[in-house]
Amino acid sequence: MGRIFLAFRVFFGTMFGSVPKDRAIGLLEAPQDSPQPKTKELPQPAAKPKPVRSEAITLLAALQREARLIDLIQEPLSDYSDDQIGAAARDVLRDTREALSRMIQLQSVIDAEDGDTVETPADFDAGCFKLSGNVSGDPPFKGTLAHHGWKAAKCEIPLWTGSDQAANVIAPAEIEVS
Repeated sequence: MGRIFLAFRVFFGTMFGSVPKDRAIGLLEAPQDSPQPKTKELPQPAAKPKPVRSEAITLLAALQREARLIDLIQEPLSDYSDDQIGAAARDVLRDTREALSRMIQLQSVIDAEDGDTVETPADFDAGCFKLSGNVSGDPPFKGTLAHHGWKAAKCEIPLWTGSDQAANVIAPAEIEVS
């Protein structure tokens, strides 16, 4: 508001004679390069960093929540018969597959069936092909496919927005209050 008020004062002062004409002209013709007082920038409060959580823990939490996978893995199997384990595993495996399919689109590393004869590319990546048996010489290598491998064509792990305290929790403790 200070500049507007000053502009009105100069305007009306010049019109009614309280500000001399040559002084008003001098204000208008003043060099614009004169240093302007710098406004102090107030420091912005640091944004609170979002809690950090491994995507691996987020994935495990989803598999536990939707398929009870961790419960099955951590259960002492010696307490159950093979039939009981098989029945429980069937449901867990089905639900795990559904949960994984929503988050990760899996594809074979190589498009062939187990037992087929396959050949590596000449410039193959050891992270994509695991060689075993009589490996000697230079690539390409030819052999029998023991497993087609898996790769993620799409990976969309949900963003986690919980607290720092819960960052490593795969499944919260469940308490039934009576």
